[in-house]
Amino acid sequence: MRTETFVEALQPQGMVVKPGQVVTLKEFDASFTGTLSKIDSQDFLQQSKEQLARFQDMLYAQDTYALLIILQAMDAAGKDGTIKHVMSGLNPQGCQVFSFKAPSAEELDHDYLWRCFKALPERGRIGIFNRSYYEEVLAVRVHPKLLEKQQLPPTAKGDHIWQQRFEEINHFEKYLVNNGILVLKFFLHVSKEEQKKRFMERINRPEKNWKLSPSDAKERAYWDDYMASYEDVFNNTSTDWAPWHVIPADHKWFTRLSVAYFIAEKMKSLNLAYPQVNSEHLKQLQVAREILENEA
Repeated sequence: MRTETFVEALQPQGMVVKPGQVVTLKEFDASFTGTLSKIDSQDFLQQSKEQLARFQDMLYAQDTYALLIILQAMDAAGKDGTIKHVMSGLNPQGCQVFSFKAPSAEELDHDYLWRCFKALPERGRIGIFNRSYYEEVLAVRVHPKLLEKQQLPPTAKGDHIWQQRFEEINHFEKYLVNNGILVLKFFLHVSKEEQKKRFMERINRPEKNWKLSPSDAKERAYWDDYMASYEDVFNNTSTDWAPWHVIPADHKWFTRLSVAYFIAEKMKSLNLAYPQVNSEHLKQLQVAREILENEA
């Protein structure tokens, strides 16, 4: 599978929200697969995974950049499966995954970025956030009672809080990028119909019962509110330094292929290379060679 084939398949849809662009999720087809088939995509996905493994090795050796991958989505969109399949060829020592659920009492006593800030990847590593600080302008916005638990000062509350948080998040991500932590943001766009189908599968298959709770089904009542909140997020936080990628997620194979492609392209843009050693280091290597060759 040639890279051009996949790029051409993306053209009718487009997946990157351009900074300043006003979008609605109705513009994005959650079932989109372009001209690709599941069988045809397998070779390309494998090539992308091999590329990622090589890039990760150089990223770690160079120790200059870090990569932060943010995955946001509605339930059952495939975040866990994407992490599992796309990252399966990476060295575990250079990759870390954090899943952010409801904040603890300790986390609520800090600012809303704190728990994510302390989980950022070190230089040379890839960090993956399964949900992130964006929940603070998504779930918290859809469910205002969650905001009341944050013990914010009176001046921090009010309708202006969402625009304020958009600005804070943009500044935060700009700070990260300026310091060599590249930010890749993905929204896995699953349709409401496909989500229902996956929920029913979790109910009907005993080995998947643990993945669904009644609250997951009840949350579907807020679907339109979530979609409106996501659109506001895209329109306010897709920037030159950290644009949003809206990935069709009704077909898992296409989701994984798309995410792998964009990660590989980002890492390729860094012009990664193994460090060049100086002449003194080369002399030391020669001494080491002589020691090893002269061993009894």
